[in-house]
Amino acid sequence: MSFINAKTSFVSAMALIAGMGMAQAANTDITVAMQLEPPHLDPTSAAAGAIDNVVYSNIFEGLTRFMGDGSVVPGLAESWTVSDDGLTYTFKLHSGVKFHDGTTMDAEDVKFSLDRARAEDSTNAQKGLFKNIADVTVVDPTTVKVTLSAPTGNFLFNLAWGDAVIVAPESIENIKTHPVGTGAFTFTNWVQGDKIELTRNADYWGTPAKLEHATFKFISDPTAAFAAVMAEDVDVFSGFPAPENLPQFEADPRFQVLVGSTEGETILSTNNKMPPFDNVKVREAMAHAIDRQAIIDGAMFGYGTPIGTHFAPHNPAYVDLTGLSKYDPALAKKMLAEAGFPDGFTTTLKLPPPSYARRGGEIIAAQLREVGIKTEISNLEWAQWLEQAFRGKDFGLTIVSHTEPMDIGIYANPDYYFQYDNKDFQKLMEDLNLATDPAKRTEMLQKAQRIISEDYVNGYLFQLASMSVAKAGVVGLWQNSPTQAVDLTAVYWKE
Repeated sequence: MSFINAKTSFVSAMALIAGMGMAQAANTDITVAMQLEPPHLDPTSAAAGAIDNVVYSNIFEGLTRFMGDGSVVPGLAESWTVSDDGLTYTFKLHSGVKFHDGTTMDAEDVKFSLDRARAEDSTNAQKGLFKNIADVTVVDPTTVKVTLSAPTGNFLFNLAWGDAVIVAPESIENIKTHPVGTGAFTFTNWVQGDKIELTRNADYWGTPAKLEHATFKFISDPTAAFAAVMAEDVDVFSGFPAPENLPQFEADPRFQVLVGSTEGETILSTNNKMPPFDNVKVREAMAHAIDRQAIIDGAMFGYGTPIGTHFAPHNPAYVDLTGLSKYDPALAKKMLAEAGFPDGFTTTLKLPPPSYARRGGEIIAAQLREVGIKTEISNLEWAQWLEQAFRGKDFGLTIVSHTEPMDIGIYANPDYYFQYDNKDFQKLMEDLNLATDPAKRTEMLQKAQRIISEDYVNGYLFQLASMSVAKAGVVGLWQNSPTQAVDLTAVYWKE
C-alpha cells in the first residue's frame, strides 16, 4: 500500500514537473496560422504578400521599418542626414550587427542590396521604389551614402518596404529556401505544405524577442481555420478567412479578436490590353454592374470599406470617388450596347485562394451575368495565380488585394500585370517622387486617384479589413496592418 502511495506520489510529482515544463514552453512558443503559404522566402524577388507575413522584421530588416501604427522608424540605420538639395542621404548603420550565419552586416551589404534591387535584371516586384537611386557609395563599414537622381519625398518610406530589406551576397544563392537575415528570429525549418519554423536569434543586435520559437502554419480552408482556432491547435490566426465566425470568438473568453485597417485595396483587376477591356467604355460599364456593398456583406460579412479608387480610406489624402462607379445595372447594359456589346461577352475570372477572392468572385460573377458579361471561373492556387495572372498576364479579370503601403505608383508601370499605360499618369508619378512639400504631395495624390478612377482601370471594391483571432493571453500583435507582416518581435504571453 505504502509502495503504491509512494509510486503515486512520485508519478504525480513527475507529472507536475512535466506540466510545469509544458507551461513554460507554452509561454515562450507561439503557433501562428495563415491562409496562404509563401511561394518562397525572398521578399526582394516576388510580389506575394505571404512572404512578408513570415519574414518582415522577424528574419529580414531594412534601413528603416514600419511600426504597427504605420510610422517609419530607424531599422538597421541608427540615424541619417539629408543634404540641403535632398539628393544625398548618408546613413549611419548600427555597429556589431551580424547576419544569422555569423557574417557581419555592414555598408557593403547595404550597397549590394540596393544595387541588386535597382539593377537592370532585377526581379524585385517593386523595382520602382529604387528608380531614383543614382549611386550607392560605401564611406566606411558603418556609413553608406545614397545619391538620388532627383529629390524623392517618400525615400525613407520606400526603404521600409519588405522589398528593400538588406541581404548578403554570401547567402543570396539559397535565400528562397534558407533565408539569412539580421532579424530577431532565425529560420529553422520549412515543411512545405505545412509549416515554417523560426527560433529566437540569441545574437540579435537589438532588443531580443521574448518568444523562443515561432511556427507559421498554413491552413487554406476557412472551415479548417475555424476548427483549428476553436480546438486551440493554433495560438493566433492572422488574416482569419471566415469573418462570419468572428462574433463567436468575440463571445468566447478564451480568445481576442483584432479588427483593424490594412493597406489592402481589394480590386477586380482588369487586363487593360485584352479586348474588350482595352475599351474604357467597357470597363466603365463593368464598374456600374458591381454592387460593392453586396460583395462586402456577402463575402466579408460586413467587414470592409467601399473604395472608388486605389487608395486607403484611412490615408488623409484619400478622396471618396465611389460615386463615379455607383451600382446601376441598367446604365451598365446601356454602356455595353454603346461599346458594341449589346449581348455582352464572355471572359475569364481567375481567382487566387483567399476567401475574399473566392467568395467575392462568385458574387461578382452573378452581378456581371445580370448585364450580359459571362465569366469562366478558374480557382487557382497562389503559385498558379502568380504564374498565370501576375507574371503571364493571362487573364481577363481576377480579384486580389494589394496590401503594399500607398502603392498607387504601380499604375505608372505599363508592364504591371493589369497593363495600364497612361503617359500623363506616369508623368504625375514622376513629379510626385520629386515633390517634398506635403500640401503639394496631397494635391498630386488626389489627382492620381481621380485619373485611375475616371479611367476605370480596375473595379475598385473595398479596403480589406485586418481580421485576426488570438488566444486571450497573447500580447503585442499588430491590430492594423500598415504593411503585410506578422511582426512577432515584440509579442509575448501575458503571465
